[in-house]
Amino acid sequence: MPSSKERLKDSLNHKQPDKIPVDLGSTGVTGIHVLTIERLRNFYGLEKRPVRLIEPYQMLGEIDTDLAEILHLDVVGILAPNTLFGFPNDGWQEYKTHWGQLLLVPGKFNPVKDENGDFLIFAEDDKSSSPSGKMPKTGYFFDSIIRQEPIIEERLNPEDNLEEFGLLTEKDLKYWMDQSKRIKNSEKGVMANFGGTALGDIALVPAPFMRYPKGIRDITEWYMTTLIRPDYVKYIFEKQTEIAVENFKVLHKIVGNDIDALFLCGTDFGTQNSSFCSPDTFADLYLPWYKKMNDWIHENTTWKTFKHSCGAVEPFMESFIKAGFDIINPVQINASGMDPKNLKKKYGDKLVFWGGGVDTQKVLPFGTPSDVEKQVLELCELFSKDGGFVFNTVHNIQANVPVENVAAIFKALNKFNSN
Repeated sequence: MPSSKERLKDSLNHKQPDKIPVDLGSTGVTGIHVLTIERLRNFYGLEKRPVRLIEPYQMLGEIDTDLAEILHLDVVGILAPNTLFGFPNDGWQEYKTHWGQLLLVPGKFNPVKDENGDFLIFAEDDKSSSPSGKMPKTGYFFDSIIRQEPIIEERLNPEDNLEEFGLLTEKDLKYWMDQSKRIKNSEKGVMANFGGTALGDIALVPAPFMRYPKGIRDITEWYMTTLIRPDYVKYIFEKQTEIAVENFKVLHKIVGNDIDALFLCGTDFGTQNSSFCSPDTFADLYLPWYKKMNDWIHENTTWKTFKHSCGAVEPFMESFIKAGFDIINPVQINASGMDPKNLKKKYGDKLVFWGGGVDTQKVLPFGTPSDVEKQVLELCELFSKDGGFVFNTVHNIQANVPVENVAAIFKALNKFNSN
């Protein structure tokens, strides 16, 4: 029987694998909330132990080996060394959430409660700076707090928006060397998340990981800047891409071709019904830099490149292909123009669909287990033909999704993969 890695490689190369490869948790957009992990563990009767929080911004958890085996997962992820709040994923300690769950969290995960009962978190856990994230007292994940300094047009300097991008440090190199040893000869497919390659990702623009962010950090102002200050944005993207390519050269020497896919960019271009820009704007502002990164990767490695974008992005599919992306995620099948049959027919031989296996807005949270099973089976049948499909949901599985519905996903997958 082929290994998980071989199964993933077949699908990434548009060959029919023996089974659909399955991902849950290899990236920050294909993951699962810590509360749902605990409920899944209980559902399957696994040992009770605290879930490890590996992505505090969205409160995503690590799936331990015992649960991964039950779910028949084929992909593991290498995360960046630091969280989105700028502190490292180490120094594990116990922490009890306001919904009563005991977690293992990074040592510098230390939110404080404000006068309203909401939870504030600080970049690098430095409480001498302003908080960079807030979780409402009734919420289950954090939102960024905008800390935009007053904008003085004549003093705007694109270098301020480049502060977070730089060449790898000795500490970074040691981390990636350690990770390379961990995944060496892995029988699982490997997704790497190097970081530093996202062009204008709106989750990163406010810089929740920086204590004192400068430049344009307000989300609305950033979107306006792409229209009224395009040269400012192009300068950032050009320099960022130059840095990224130099880092790729070093990282490839460390990890070689032991990784199968690289999370290159999480910038969203679609809303539920429309888009954030036109394809022409994409071609002018983003495509040249995406292409430069993708070209280097494809000329020098066997890595496949992963582009995340939520929403109604069918009008951008040809542009994603032209930019050199191999994979599109999350395949938001319930957004305008994102009909699965049309997507598979038009782009299935050029793009790998990583996700789109079940609707996370309506069917998964509000349907019945039989609704979930039916949709998973239908979408697997459609997307899996001739390879080019990695099963994942439409974005992360959230807290308070009925655990029976989550289990129904994997029941359906087992049924489909057994045929």
